[in-house]
Amino acid sequence: MVVLKTPEQLQYMKRAGEITAHALLKARDAIRVGISTAELDKIIRAYIERCGATPSFLGYGGFPASACISLNHQVIHGIPSPQVCLREGDIVKVDVGACYRGYHGDSARTFAVGRISAAAQRLIEVTEQCFRRGVAKARPGNRLGDIGASVQSHAESNGFSVVRTFVGHGVGSALHEPPDVPNYGTPGRGTRLYAAMTLAIEPMINEGTPDVRVLDDGWTVLTADGKLSAHYEHTVAITPEGPWLLTDVGE
Repeated sequence: MVVLKTPEQLQYMKRAGEITAHALLKARDAIRVGISTAELDKIIRAYIERCGATPSFLGYGGFPASACISLNHQVIHGIPSPQVCLREGDIVKVDVGACYRGYHGDSARTFAVGRISAAAQRLIEVTEQCFRRGVAKARPGNRLGDIGASVQSHAESNGFSVVRTFVGHGVGSALHEPPDVPNYGTPGRGTRLYAAMTLAIEPMINEGTPDVRVLDDGWTVLTADGKLSAHYEHTVAITPEGPWLLTDVGE
């Protein structure tokens, strides 16, 4: 069942979103050649806890870290490790969640490590554009298919593919709530959108095939063909005035 949020709950979610966003920016600012993904995770966790919040991902379903950090052809859910260090030309997806007074924020970005290829930069840019196209449809009276169709059409018109195995989701007092928010669909179809719904809209866009596989660790998702993937996510509240990005702090 879709949960509509009260004004007070939305304020808690806004604070959770701000903490999430700033933790993500702390990681962005620390990215450099040679830093380990475990060190990035440590920075994220320390910031979230300094703010009086808790990392949403830590222990979630047994996940062993505070952030998902995924490199290159890893799509999502990469486990931070002291043995994995960033290299020149990598693209790194950092997915962060923070829980404040029982409510969650959830946000992700794809960052460049040093100089990256023009193709990788274009993938990152189109993925953010896909999010912007999708979130523009997050208005009362529209349907989830309007969001997904906008993401899908922009990705595919640029020669990329949309991951279908994993989707966005509702978010609130639970990190994952109904409804699922696919990054593909048909305009005018799917769950109707209402004011006070809160969604994690998160295009996962692949350079090649949309197919993915999961490593034996049970978490890390890879592109099936080994090509690059990018990820962009905000927690979004639907309001009568339009979408409110709860994890946007102006960067």
